[in-house]
This record gives sequence, structure tokens and C-alpha cells, in this order.
Amino acid sequence: MARKLRIEYEGAIYHVLNRGNYRRNLFESGGEAMAFMTTLQEAVANYGWRLHAYAVMRNHYHLALETPQPNLVDGMHWLQSTFATRFNRFHRERGHLFQGRYQAILIENDASLARVVDYIHLNPVRAKIIEAEQMAAFRWSSLGRFVKGERFEGMTSSSWLQTHGLHDTPQEWLAYEEHLQRLATDDEAQKNAGFETMSKGWAIGSEAWRSALAKDYAHKALHPGLAADEIRAMKEERWAECFKQILSAEGKTQDDLWNGMKSAPWKIDLAAQLRRETGAPIKWVAQRLHMGNPNSVRGYLSLHSKHTSEQIN
Repeated sequence: MARKLRIEYEGAIYHVLNRGNYRRNLFESGGEAMAFMTTLQEAVANYGWRLHAYAVMRNHYHLALETPQPNLVDGMHWLQSTFATRFNRFHRERGHLFQGRYQAILIENDASLARVVDYIHLNPVRAKIIEAEQMAAFRWSSLGRFVKGERFEGMTSSSWLQTHGLHDTPQEWLAYEEHLQRLATDDEAQKNAGFETMSKGWAIGSEAWRSALAKDYAHKALHPGLAADEIRAMKEERWAECFKQILSAEGKTQDDLWNGMKSAPWKIDLAAQLRRETGAPIKWVAQRLHMGNPNSVRGYLSLHSKHTSEQIN
């Protein structure tokens, strides 16, 4: 089977995660988790990655990693296949260990990375494995290594730690722990940081950056190797950018969309233009333009098309 496509470029940063096949527990014992960590450490060294954070949970893992060279696919293939071989050999098993395609969500910049690192370090707390005060004692998270100064080659914290106004010193790691403890009990702050979407979609960052990236890699959305959810997300970024441009060109605002009649002629004109220029589904167009039931919009567009055709003829 052909290897699935990924967006790769020099210096790309990713939130990478995957689960055990059928959500099986891969890391029930310390030996299994240690084997994965050993394999991860080898991958970081072999592929020159910068590892910003990790958490190994019972049935899945999270990584925040940077690829100075565009080699995510090769490195992840080696990491997962090597660990699977070692795991199966130890357990005398055969078959697929992971549920399949790992997620690799692109991260825009250090500010976005800092939020992802917080999310990863809080994963054991949010899963109710440990209390917030014990985060640094969780053996299978990068937080403990950073705090204790026991990091392996390739682990780095300078960029995202500075986003919090902190530096790599023992005293300021205590300040970072206090930040995480406050965040652990503040649901609103977690929501504002985007925790609900950290493991979804294809990119974490500003709308402008996602739109520009989707435009640059538009050809990938046409390739059958790209996952369906990633294809949809990339297309939606381009639809949204086109929608903003059309709305601005017509001198309309979001307030106009909210307050205008669902069947207003100018809305129907915009809907027809959006469909023509983007191919966006009628349901998406109806939601963006606040036009109500998609079936009604379909009827409006049918009449619009007929009227336009008659004018041309």
C-alpha cells in the first residue's frame, strides 16, 4: 500500500499522537513504556528531531516534536514499526500494534506550541491518573525529565518555555509547575487555550496561517492518500478564505448576514458565487450565510441558475 501523504517541510512542528489497535493498552507495565521511550530516544537521535514534550499514557502517546529536516514520515514509520516489532517479539504476538494512521497536527509557532506542551503535560491529570501536584512525578512524561534535569539529547524547552516568560532554571521550572497546577483546575482557561481541539483537525494556529498553509498545500487535498478528515479541514480553510473575500468585495458584514432575510437576493447571489468558486457543499454555504435549511437554499440556487441561464440566452 502506498505511504500516506503528510505535509512536511524544514522546521515543521507537530502534535503527534496514536492509540493502540482497538484501543488496547500498550503501556500497562513500566517495561513496555520504557521500551517505547528507548525507541523514541533512538528516533530523536537518528532523525535529528527536537522533542519539545511527550506523554506516554496507558493506550496512547502524545509527542510535540520539530523536524529540522522534512523527515516526519520516515521517522514515524521507523518509530512505530520498530517498537511494534520489539513489543510483539517480547509478547510473542503478531499483527498490528497501533490503530493505524497516527495523527500529525501541524503547529504554527512557539505560542501555539506552548499551549500544546501544556496540554501534553496535563494529559495524566486530565485522565485522572495523577493529581496536579504530582505531575512532575509522573514517570512517563517529559515534565519530570525537564524539572529534574534528566533530559536526553534532542529534548528542548527553550522556545516554548520563553513564551511563558520563563527560562531553563530550577526555580523557573517550579514556576512552570505552578502554572500547570493553576491551569489544571481552570476549565475556562483550558477552553481558551484550545484544549478541546488539540487532538483534532490538521493544524493548530491562527486562522490566517491555516488558510495560507491550506492554499500552499492545496494539491495534497486531491490525493487519495490523505486522510478524509484532513482533506475536509484543508478544504474548509480555503472555503472560509474565499467566503471572507467575497463578503468583503460585496461590502457586507457578519451583522448583515445575521440580520438579513434568509432568502435575500444578495445572499442567494453570494451563495451562487461561493458554490461556483469553491464547490463548497450547500449545507456549509447555508450555515455561513445564515440562510436556514440547506434544502431551501438548494431551491433558491436552482431558481437563480435558471434565471441566469435565461438572461444569457
